[in-house]
Amino acid sequence: MNSAQSHREKDRRVFVIGAIILVGIGLLLAGLWYVQVTTALVYIKDQKTQSMRTVRIPAVRGSILDIHGRPLAQDKPTFVVNAYLEELRHHFREEWRSSQTEHELNKTESGQLEIAVRHRVVSRFTEKLNLNQSIDITPKQLQTHFSEKRALPLAVINNLSQTNIARFAENSWKVPGMELEVMPKRYYPSLAVAHIVGHLKRKNHDDNRVFQYNYHLPDYEGKLGAEKTFDQYLCGQPGTRAVQVNNMGYRQAESMPVAPTSGSNVFLTLDRSIQESAMKALEKGLNISGAKAGAVIVMRVNNGNITAMVSAPVFDPNQFTPGISHSLWNHYLTNRPSALPFRATQKRYPPGSIFKIISGLAALENGLDPTKHIQCRGSYRIGRRTINCTAAPGLYDFKRAFKHSCNSYFIHHAISQEHGIKHIIKMGKQFHLGKRTGLLPEQETAGQFPSLNDISREWSAGDTANIAIGQGPITVTPLQMTLMTATIANGGTIYHPRIIDRITPSNTINTKPSINFPQSAIRSQLLVRPENLDIVREAMHADVSDPEGTGHAAHIEGYNICGKTGTAQTGRGRKITWFTSFAPYEQPDYAVVVMVENGVSGGKTCAPIAKEIYEALISRDKQTSVAEN
Repeated sequence: MNSAQSHREKDRRVFVIGAIILVGIGLLLAGLWYVQVTTALVYIKDQKTQSMRTVRIPAVRGSILDIHGRPLAQDKPTFVVNAYLEELRHHFREEWRSSQTEHELNKTESGQLEIAVRHRVVSRFTEKLNLNQSIDITPKQLQTHFSEKRALPLAVINNLSQTNIARFAENSWKVPGMELEVMPKRYYPSLAVAHIVGHLKRKNHDDNRVFQYNYHLPDYEGKLGAEKTFDQYLCGQPGTRAVQVNNMGYRQAESMPVAPTSGSNVFLTLDRSIQESAMKALEKGLNISGAKAGAVIVMRVNNGNITAMVSAPVFDPNQFTPGISHSLWNHYLTNRPSALPFRATQKRYPPGSIFKIISGLAALENGLDPTKHIQCRGSYRIGRRTINCTAAPGLYDFKRAFKHSCNSYFIHHAISQEHGIKHIIKMGKQFHLGKRTGLLPEQETAGQFPSLNDISREWSAGDTANIAIGQGPITVTPLQMTLMTATIANGGTIYHPRIIDRITPSNTINTKPSINFPQSAIRSQLLVRPENLDIVREAMHADVSDPEGTGHAAHIEGYNICGKTGTAQTGRGRKITWFTSFAPYEQPDYAVVVMVENGVSGGKTCAPIAKEIYEALISRDKQTSVAEN
């Protein structure tokens, strides 16, 4: 009996377990039936309303560096707080319900309330982060993003400080739909290179592309300078983000099938330390003289490499991204002197007495005896016109006339020599005056220089006199005068000026090859006798080393500088002051040219600026020598 009872107990347990299994299978089948049959229409409907949106992800822009790899322009990480509106839908609805009134709203009022509600919700949540920065978007901007780019994150607070980054990490759990993300921002650490490096502008994506994107995240392209010239190398390759959105435009999922590739780095021949020293010296000289504009160029005389090239006043390229304000742009446009033109290459000036280097060399090539003296009476009279001379009355040979910048001496030989003006014009053409150098294609002017065809019946002795002393129908750029000086210094080789050294990939992923720009590219050879170049170089040395020389303010004990001052009158009663130079005399290495608009004189305003620049070069070269040893 006990055995039968035991069997019945076991059978009961088996039935219970079987029943449980059957119920479980039944529930599983019911769930599968619900998913496959009941909700099939829902999935089909969702599939129809879902779509993919492609987003263009800009690449990190390559850096612009000096010859030693120091940054002149680079992308720096900036931290922004992004709001994802799809995660705030519930809060939008709650705020909407709490904002309802008994008064029935019309369509316009309802739309305005929706805009205000969304902005209020986003503002309230950002306040909970306890950041010392306010929201960076207006209700209108938020509504535009909500209507057109709902699937994308919306940057509500930009450029977070390190303190606020820590506060976000501490308080982010309190708010939904807010994330801290890193975005690249263009940064220019030195304003001294602004005109050379240039700046960016917001990229226009309306151009035709093989691949069309639904959305474009903020991207920029070069507008000026090296940023524009080498934009195709700096910009890199954009990436693609695929975003799945529902019929309301909210993000459902996303992926990045194509990652962006950063741009290449562009190395310039500039030395940032000398560039900044040149700008500091120029600004100091402008303050002392009361002038407001000028330019400086430092170039290696034996290869054409630009070591420094500055222009004052200068603009701030950092203000152009994400976009320059209307007030600042109008200030740049209307302020005089304007900070926008690059005075080293983009504006043309009468050279004044520094042109005596060319007119004097032409006279020597035409048979002038440099030891022969002429009498200067303090002025030179041509017909009814009197041209004043800053040199004291007396006897002058070539060297003395050069270092005292005697107008009478150079005018006399230009007029009295047979075909004197033609020799001057031919000599100027050898230095390529009136032609662009090609250094900065969109930031360079050719200047003005007469041709032999201009020598007609209407050409007068007064015109010849003007040309001989760098006045009249002749204008040049500081870059052209730097090339002229370097040619005299190196013995007659005219190089193409060079400011780009190489372009290299910024990382190993970038498979593009490096590009090295040719060095010491010769433009032409000066067709003059070496002994005449020696005479000019000796006169330039005397102009600085001799206490009576007009360029003596540039003298540095133990470092032989050769130079020539110049002061040119413009038609508006203003002066253009110059000092062009090279050093050292024994083995020339650098050419330094200084130009100041409306300075006191070339000797008083420009020569001291050049001296400070040479001192910076000497100091740097000593430090380099010590480091190498």
